[in-house]
Amino acid sequence: MRAGRRGTLLSIALLGTQGEALESLKEVNESAFPNDGFLEQLKLFEEMGFKVDTSSPLYKRFRLKLLGQSYKIGEKIGSYVFEDDPGLSGQPNSSTQDLPNKQTQQTAYRCKKCRRIIAVQGNVVSHTPGEGESCFQWQNKRKGERSYSKEQDCSSLFVEPLKWMTPVEDGALEGKLSCIHCGARLGYFNWSGIQCNCGSWITPAFQISKSKVDISTT
Repeated sequence: MRAGRRGTLLSIALLGTQGEALESLKEVNESAFPNDGFLEQLKLFEEMGFKVDTSSPLYKRFRLKLLGQSYKIGEKIGSYVFEDDPGLSGQPNSSTQDLPNKQTQQTAYRCKKCRRIIAVQGNVVSHTPGEGESCFQWQNKRKGERSYSKEQDCSSLFVEPLKWMTPVEDGALEGKLSCIHCGARLGYFNWSGIQCNCGSWITPAFQISKSKVDISTT
């Protein structure tokens, strides 16, 4: 959601739901017809409780979608749009970095080989199990009805692009994600998307295999 639109979104959102806001807008100007992108942002704003919450899973998915669209039209995705490396604590590539104090502690995901933190819960982009694209419907019909597992049973984590993901910054469409400290393979990324074992299709996807990480909850 772009900051320049927040004032407009807030003004409209204060009128009520998306439908009520559009009705009020058309009472003022019958020719008003907001584009789909604006309506999507308005709906997101409403779902977030009429505030821009950058920590919201809804916002993270929306931001990731915008990054994917930018990549698709050929824009260079620099590290300045990536989230900070959660494994850095003043010292690069620290394998012994502890989590912050109790007030800010959260679940951390560590490389199973060297124990370096490679993501925290705040970096995880949640998804809805079984939420695939229509292009996969024919496969499901051939295989019969599939019962999808809960997200916690997925074999992968999907995260925001992080500053330790140097192959992503180099501009590749897809490739391996390896631990920046020890080089162990952690997962895979693909700007065109990856389908989770639960059936959900994540685009773009920065996938970390759960079998490659340990979970720390201190």
